[in-house]
Amino acid sequence: MERRKVIKKRLVLKKSVRNFCSRVLVTIVIFLFGMILVKSDVDIKNELISHIYNQQFQFTKLKEVYQKYFGNILSIDKILVEEQPVFQETLSYDKQKKYKDGVALSVSKQYMVPVLESGIVIFMGEKEGYGNTVVIEQIDGVDVYYSNISVSNIKLYDYVEKGELLGEAQNKKLYLVFQKDGEYLDYKDFI
Repeated sequence: MERRKVIKKRLVLKKSVRNFCSRVLVTIVIFLFGMILVKSDVDIKNELISHIYNQQFQFTKLKEVYQKYFGNILSIDKILVEEQPVFQETLSYDKQKKYKDGVALSVSKQYMVPVLESGIVIFMGEKEGYGNTVVIEQIDGVDVYYSNISVSNIKLYDYVEKGELLGEAQNKKLYLVFQKDGEYLDYKDFI
């Protein structure tokens, strides 16, 4: 189990470093291309100087265009910007019933499923008898299976916060399974 955590951390770190390096490279290429244009054509240089110095140049527009096509240059931007989540909910249900290794919860139609505890998405796909499933390894080491849901914009190895929107429950049913170190845990301790 510990080895799996180390491997996941390395994969996440490797992906972050690769994304950072590719974004820096794209930024350098764009900068060099702009400098070559300015150096080779006096009219472009004068036009650029006119727009930047004589008018109010909006760097935020430039940043928006860059982010639209290439994303943020640094992943740390998410940490530096204090964002208030739009969806911040807790688990609510009508009925609960033991189901296989976990629990089946009766929820309202189009129920938006919140993340119970912060963690990393370690599995996304079909589980026999449960349907579409997302497994989150919580910060406390418990793996939680959220099943019978249509997933929102979450991807494999994303870090999700407690209360964040995970997806929508299908057919008014949500299945939860709690597991730690290969052993299934009693759902009553968690909901």
